[in-house]
Amino acid sequence: MTPRQSGSQRRVVRAPDLRVRSTLAGEAQAASAEVERELTVPEDPAAAAFFDVDNTIVQGASIYHLARGMYQRGFFGPREMAGALGKQVWFRLHGAENAGHVADARTAALSVIAGHTVAELQSLADEVFDEGMAYRIWPGTRALAQLHLDRGERVWLVTAAPIEIAEVIARRLGLTGAMGTVAEHVDGVYTGRLVGDLLHGEAKAVAVRSLVEDEGLDVTRCSAYSDSFNDLPLLGLVGHPCAVNPDRRLRRHAEQQGWPVRDYRVGRRAARLGVAAAGATGAVAVAAGALAARRRGS
Repeated sequence: MTPRQSGSQRRVVRAPDLRVRSTLAGEAQAASAEVERELTVPEDPAAAAFFDVDNTIVQGASIYHLARGMYQRGFFGPREMAGALGKQVWFRLHGAENAGHVADARTAALSVIAGHTVAELQSLADEVFDEGMAYRIWPGTRALAQLHLDRGERVWLVTAAPIEIAEVIARRLGLTGAMGTVAEHVDGVYTGRLVGDLLHGEAKAVAVRSLVEDEGLDVTRCSAYSDSFNDLPLLGLVGHPCAVNPDRRLRRHAEQQGWPVRDYRVGRRAARLGVAAAGATGAVAVAAGALAARRRGS
């Protein structure tokens, strides 16, 4: 199935409720004030900050937001989307990565984009950010990144998400740049294979070490932020690690090591469970629709 032409169907994008946007704005201001009060480090040109994306910068998993946008444009059908939604609900409920889900998403994404152009996916990533990610940026983490920028430090995203979506997030937030998983392409067309492997776990630390050397940074003066125990190689590399919205294992490790922990989910458990429940309902609806379609076609 090929994606629908952009002009062939009018899409309606529902903006976040005004109260939601107001709440986010207020949280951003409060978080910014908290950060500026508690985190005062002199400007240092040899310092930089590295941020994970999923559940650190963005609520949920960015690749599933991308999958939703691809589904809406006809890249794949309801059955595949039902699986993606189910994994997103799991992520929102547990607040942690599942290696099997990540691998499945990688395989599915590569098969879907094979034969499509880089320009096509880059354009889609921009649209996906506007439609489903912009209002899911954690205000507190955004304030942390801005503080590093205000001190004259460079800020990079380091994520297993596709580089196309990582670059959009970095650009929209005014960050220095991004490192992400790279899909192979020849003459601007995706082959369905990766260049190397996912930028995940130890691979993140390898990428940051290389960047530190290329940019002349002092790794002991650098900072890193993540929610996942899988990112211990990156967090342990820098002089100033910080756990943000941490999973259980990372929280325990951070507390043992005396690392700062910032959890912007505190006080929102009921709200998060409500969103997850709504997502679960949506996944069931999509799955039911896919089953009905198959029955009609039989």
